[in-house]
Amino acid sequence: MTASITRRPRPLRSRLAAAGAITAVGALLLTGCGDQTAGAEDSGEKKETAAPLAGKLPKKYQDSGVVKVGSDIAYPPVEFKDKDGRTVGLDVDLAAALGEQLGVELKFENGTFDTLLGGLRSKRYDIAMSAMTDTKARQEGLDSETGKKVGQGVDFVDYFTAGVSVYTNKGKDQGIKTWQDLCGKKIVVQRGTVSHDLAKAESKKCEKGEIKMETFDNDQQAQTRLRSGGADAGSSDFPVAAYAVKTSGGGDHFELVGEQVEAAPYGIAISKSNPELRDAIKAALDAIIENGEYQKIVEKWGVEDGAVTEAVVNGGK
Repeated sequence: MTASITRRPRPLRSRLAAAGAITAVGALLLTGCGDQTAGAEDSGEKKETAAPLAGKLPKKYQDSGVVKVGSDIAYPPVEFKDKDGRTVGLDVDLAAALGEQLGVELKFENGTFDTLLGGLRSKRYDIAMSAMTDTKARQEGLDSETGKKVGQGVDFVDYFTAGVSVYTNKGKDQGIKTWQDLCGKKIVVQRGTVSHDLAKAESKKCEKGEIKMETFDNDQQAQTRLRSGGADAGSSDFPVAAYAVKTSGGGDHFELVGEQVEAAPYGIAISKSNPELRDAIKAALDAIIENGEYQKIVEKWGVEDGAVTEAVVNGGK
């Protein structure tokens, strides 16, 4: 998640797809394998399954029927727990649509944001999907601040675009309009995010006192701290900040200040050693964009301004 205060984000767009099983037998086959036929007719003709891209997956996923997704499930509206404890959100709906194309379940597993790429490297997860900004540093396994190598890089399949926003307690914006207005003030952010990186970068430019930072495991903890008066402002990706402004306290807790900056792609992170899975995910994303399911999902969550028109591999800078 990145810096230039006046830049406006690029226009955006979105995706999603689903199809039904042809027969009860076909439905059972769907969950366990990637066979692209549901069986033969008496005439010898083959039927197509409801998972048109199943054959693109590596065989181990076809056999298991599951792709494990690492995600920080505390980032509404992208992924979060609803009042009944169910995992919901933009990423969750998109993952379900991708799974329909591929004939597998994309199963979400919760983790803190700054541990997701490590979990991907250790093969705890097959992919990471968590409002993660595709950056060159992450592609190359570099520390975003020092540029030093910190691990194996990853590939991204880019599926959305979002900028970074600043918000304050409602009626208490203190004249904050740009990141430089935060000099000498305190901001709360989620640890390891682009908002965190941006706060550190902008603090170095301050002439009247650095930007003080308090970091948290998730964005909701940061919002609680701000609400209690423990900071002057918070920052997160625009969809998350906008959702918090709209919903927290029925819209009475926060307000957005200034323009969102540093529009950049969200990417699904995949190990560089797994290009076949990467290509299958890309094909599935293109399919749901083309059939209109993607657009339905982004509209459902009110984030159509961030939609993309095609899947791109490693489009981040």
